[in-house]
Amino acid sequence: MLVENWMTTKVHTVAADATLMEASKTLKDYAIRRLPVVDSHGRLLGIVTDRDIKEASPSRATTLDIHELYYLLSAISLQDIMTPSPVTVRARDTVGRAAILMRRHTIEGLPVVDDDNTVVGIITESDIFDVLTTITGARQPGIQFGVTLPTTTGSLQAVLDLLREHGARVTSLLTAADPATPETRQVYIRIALLPLKEQTVLRETLARRTALSFWVEDDLPPAPKEP
Repeated sequence: MLVENWMTTKVHTVAADATLMEASKTLKDYAIRRLPVVDSHGRLLGIVTDRDIKEASPSRATTLDIHELYYLLSAISLQDIMTPSPVTVRARDTVGRAAILMRRHTIEGLPVVDDDNTVVGIITESDIFDVLTTITGARQPGIQFGVTLPTTTGSLQAVLDLLREHGARVTSLLTAADPATPETRQVYIRIALLPLKEQTVLRETLARRTALSFWVEDDLPPAPKEP
């Protein structure tokens, strides 16, 4: 899974000499939370977030009158409050790398740049959530279960054969290794919903033949319609 397949390519940017007021308006107009700051060639200089703007703005308890407040907001440029040389990723980086960088640096979005440091996209935590719900099959009703399997050849195939024997259709399969237990791996499988009787038989069979760690019927309510 590559960043280029999940990033937003229509990126709103601002110049370093733009004012705090201009950036605030852009964030509000497009309902976004971060703006890459670029030079005249679109090369990345920094990034400014809604939090940066809030921290740089006068308190609501200020005694400034409206004219003084307007002057102050117009006088603050983004180069004074932006984070310079922010953490970035490339379009051909993996989504996993982007997620690790966000987690490591406690940030919610990353500019995507090319070899010239030109902004070509942005990937955010919302995009990471989309990746997770897509690869796990969580967007559709189903049953998810986990098993602990030995790392020996054929252990996973035995589980897949068992599912096929019971008419189960696999919609997602993920594995995870733990360095602390190199002799086993965790396998997470999602299957399409089955009638209750078939579910019960399959779950009991898996529990007898494998180290079944959990079994959950996952049927989310439909998403609310857009207004």
